[in-house]
Amino acid sequence: MKDITAEAPTRRADPVTHPPELSTPTKPPFPPKKPVERTHHGRTFVDNYEWLRDKDSSETIRHLEAENAYTAARTSHLAELRDQIFAEIKSRTQETDLSVPTRRGRYWHYSRTIEGKQYPVLCRQAVGAEGDWTPPTLEPGAPIDGEAILLDCNGLADGHSYFSLGAFTVSVDDRFLAYSTDFIGNERYTVRVKDLRSGELLADQVDNTLHGLTWSPDGKHLFYTTVNEAWRADKVWRHEIGSHSSDDVLVHHEEDDRFFTAVGRTTSDRFLVITSTSKITSEQRVLDAGDPTGDFRVVVPRSVGVEYDLEHAVLGDQDVFFILHNCGAKNFALGRGPASLSNLDDLTPVIEHSEAVRLTSHSTSADTLVVGLREDGLAKVRVFSLSDAGVGSGADIEVDEELFALEPHEFSDWHQPLVRLTYSSWVTPDTVMDYSPVSGERKVRKQQTILGGYTPDDYVQTREWVTSSDGARVPISIVHRRDVEPRSGSPLLLYGYGSYEIPYDPVTSIARLSLLDRGMVFVLAHVRGGGEMGRHWYDEGKLLHKKNTFTDFVACARHLVDTGWTSPDRQVALGGSAGGLLMGAVANLAPQLFAGIVAQVPFVDALTSILDPGLPLTVIEWDEWGDPLHDPDVYDYMASYSPYENVKAQDYPAIYAITSLHDTRVLYVEAAKWVARLREVNTAEAPILLKCEMSAGHGGASGRYDSWRETADFYAWIIDTSGAASEPSSGA
Repeated sequence: MKDITAEAPTRRADPVTHPPELSTPTKPPFPPKKPVERTHHGRTFVDNYEWLRDKDSSETIRHLEAENAYTAARTSHLAELRDQIFAEIKSRTQETDLSVPTRRGRYWHYSRTIEGKQYPVLCRQAVGAEGDWTPPTLEPGAPIDGEAILLDCNGLADGHSYFSLGAFTVSVDDRFLAYSTDFIGNERYTVRVKDLRSGELLADQVDNTLHGLTWSPDGKHLFYTTVNEAWRADKVWRHEIGSHSSDDVLVHHEEDDRFFTAVGRTTSDRFLVITSTSKITSEQRVLDAGDPTGDFRVVVPRSVGVEYDLEHAVLGDQDVFFILHNCGAKNFALGRGPASLSNLDDLTPVIEHSEAVRLTSHSTSADTLVVGLREDGLAKVRVFSLSDAGVGSGADIEVDEELFALEPHEFSDWHQPLVRLTYSSWVTPDTVMDYSPVSGERKVRKQQTILGGYTPDDYVQTREWVTSSDGARVPISIVHRRDVEPRSGSPLLLYGYGSYEIPYDPVTSIARLSLLDRGMVFVLAHVRGGGEMGRHWYDEGKLLHKKNTFTDFVACARHLVDTGWTSPDRQVALGGSAGGLLMGAVANLAPQLFAGIVAQVPFVDALTSILDPGLPLTVIEWDEWGDPLHDPDVYDYMASYSPYENVKAQDYPAIYAITSLHDTRVLYVEAAKWVARLREVNTAEAPILLKCEMSAGHGGASGRYDSWRETADFYAWIIDTSGAASEPSSGA
């Protein structure tokens, strides 16, 4: 299904304190204590720094600015190294480049990047021959005959310190472009519509939408979602082109606080689809797209714990739905049934449930069904041919490397005869290819260019298995230069996430080369709570099993030390968002294993946030973390691991926390409070640093050059903290 508008996103003795305005850049700022009691289920917690939540307070802003000044002073010696890493990222990147064109109807669509420009330029070119599915050959920097620039994001971003493009979608008749923009970082977007014939912007404007837009096939209506005060997408609206947004029609209101809602359109353009999802349950509504002002009907009514997702196809002269679901199928199964289906029990099986294979996605065209799956912790693809009679036997697409990720793209056009895929590994750059279900032929369309003489054979990727404290076998991916001797006590970066069933798959990173070429080993710990090893892997790292995520990571860190890959004074940990929660928990559990910890937009005040149903995302997160507001057992369990509550007097490693003032998903206050409390009790001399981006959101800086500088900043800190070489090896 394409044009999805929204998905649930996925937080020693007291020193003498000084007000922020009296601190100097050479001394850490100690915010004043203003005790606030929080009492639930008879348990009282005294929070000295909750006052920092007031984002409009000048005292809060002064404190954050003081933190930034202190961090700048403590890292000033890294300025040359930061500049060098930025230059390396820039020099390895083909700055003027093109994406692989994707056909939609009568046009090839693609994006261009231009040297010196922060943002992409979005373009299209008319298809030459009607049956031509071979993308045109485009050369970076060369003139392109027949090119039409649909949207130059650099022009939109001009004069703004932050820019994000939320939606970009062309109407089925190719006449209108609808797009949305955010200039703050709070993920509330303004929708505009452009007439592609005249090049003029229409008067249509819709404010405060969530990312994403969906056209009705007739090009007369736009569907979009809005969020409530808790930043939950709860309403779907219909906008008629040429009308004022005050006349927009509310199509669906999702009143259950646990659910997000989204709207999209099937690849066939046959149905509009509204999806309501919680962390464990889903429900879909469909409407004949030829009647966009009609009423949506529920396909299969929601049932707690049952998730499903539909795709439309035509078999013979019958409309059918292929439905991916977990009804009696923990790792999901795939079935098909008539478009009038109302019960998952009536599906005809296409792929039966397997304990060893997790089905993750499916997409359909007129002739093909593509299924994404996970097996042995790796992302794979299975392709089926559709005929009048039904579904043929599926074929798995084979690859050669031991560690890899093979991901299917959604079909961009209903009549697309080829399957678009992206292949990558820890050493093989992203490779876009087209696969023919008829012949089995694969055609590489583009491989990511890495300048400067990059050779995959110069690097090694391996996988090891670590036994966690409860006996679970946890996979870790290890990447290093071939000339780095394994198990030789190298500086090492250990990355982890482990939440929301999100897998972290092999991908070659240009920026990461700046670490590898300085002799660092990169390791990713595929801890429980993630999605690498199937649904059970996720279930064993959430709710009242959440501590498995943390103990898995600690076991991985110990394994890397015990087997000689590194030593505690050379090992640095990195994680962001929910992975920042992991970083905070690990800092409390096993600080002796790390020289440093980087926590990006860290969810370190988890209990405070999940207790407050008025905060963004809280209620829908109860299925992920539990409901401590109403359940004392959940409260006690979360209180036993939430990083902020469990900071204690001990030797902490150096810590670098990075947050953003306008982040809606994980509020800046979590990192600010955590750092303040760490400084209170830390018995070691290692610096505790906080950097707050004052004009960014959850994803940090928006422009590519700004993002590279942001990466260079904390990479320089990692290199310095781990004792890695400040210069790349001569063989790099």
